[in-house]
Amino acid sequence: MDPETARKEIEKLRREAAKHRTKAKELEPLAQKAREAEEAQKSEAERLTGQLTAAQERIAAIQQRAVRSEVKALAAVEFADPEDAHAFLDLGGYVDEDGDVDTAAISKDLRDLLKRKPHLAKPTDSGPRRPAPDRSQGSSGNGNRTPSDPASEFAAIMSAALKGR
Repeated sequence: MDPETARKEIEKLRREAAKHRTKAKELEPLAQKAREAEEAQKSEAERLTGQLTAAQERIAAIQQRAVRSEVKALAAVEFADPEDAHAFLDLGGYVDEDGDVDTAAISKDLRDLLKRKPHLAKPTDSGPRRPAPDRSQGSSGNGNRTPSDPASEFAAIMSAALKGR
């Protein structure tokens, strides 16, 4: 194809594209009205169903947060790390039909969990561990220590140094 023919073809395509852009701009308001009409045609029941579904999802999320908080609070008494408790429990079964959290069931399951996994429990002694003195360690326990005081030991070292030993 020679350059002149290509240029004419490009101009022709540009004109067609301009026509399509103009037509699309004209039809955009009509498309918006069609979307609005479709939304208006939705029945009231469909809208209410959507709202109900969204509300139920929010309620379920709130109940899960409440159960997680209750598990954490009850686990704080006996668990070293209360966060571990809800990792090992199925939190979905602790809410009854009325939406109340069953704390008795949570307590029972926490006790069962500690029986199965005792390493999750708090240490039984309170406070930090202190080292126990071991008299067998050090120079006093191995028999190498002399009964003399430091001054006599220093005198013995000095006299040995003066004698050239």
